[in-house]
Amino acid sequence: MAAAPAPAAMKADTAAGDALYNNGDPKRGVVACVGCHGANGNSGVASWPKLAAQHSAYTLKQLKNYKDGSRANPVMMGMVATLTQQDMLNLAAYLNKQQPTLGVAQNKDSIALGQKIYRGGIAEKGVPACAGCHSPNGAGIPAQYPRLSGQWADYSTSQLVAFREGTRKNSAQMTTIATKLSDAEMKAVSDYMAGLR
Repeated sequence: MAAAPAPAAMKADTAAGDALYNNGDPKRGVVACVGCHGANGNSGVASWPKLAAQHSAYTLKQLKNYKDGSRANPVMMGMVATLTQQDMLNLAAYLNKQQPTLGVAQNKDSIALGQKIYRGGIAEKGVPACAGCHSPNGAGIPAQYPRLSGQWADYSTSQLVAFREGTRKNSAQMTTIATKLSDAEMKAVSDYMAGLR
């Protein structure tokens, strides 16, 4: 008996991602992403992430995690409920192609601490350098680690807190790291990352 042919791999359609991101699909109950995440994935609200230029594989993983419940966020879980695999692939590809807005570190008093943590970690606490996975300029490593440069400090801090408190559980590695950071260290490194280029 001959084996059934493997299903064709889905290909991303950035034009479809653009349309879905900016217009949604009211017939299917899909809300436009632009309302919260801003034009071209550049959120104007510090508590909502900037998604522009994020690695497609990372964005796709997050969307799937919201859909399957392994990343809990009531708003996002509702938003992805009617998305298909193809929709998520298209959105991830569209966002990856967008130009990110630059962020700025705001707290001059903690910049040295943030830089120390990001570039060198905290050896005495077993915290590795963020740059080891997220790259020296915060660009991340495609298919493995997200882009962090320019991300809102408030959002980054909220995610570190969520990892530490166990309300975000979709990265065992980040949970381990976050449990070793104080609030001040989280805020300092998040602020430093906001200013990376």
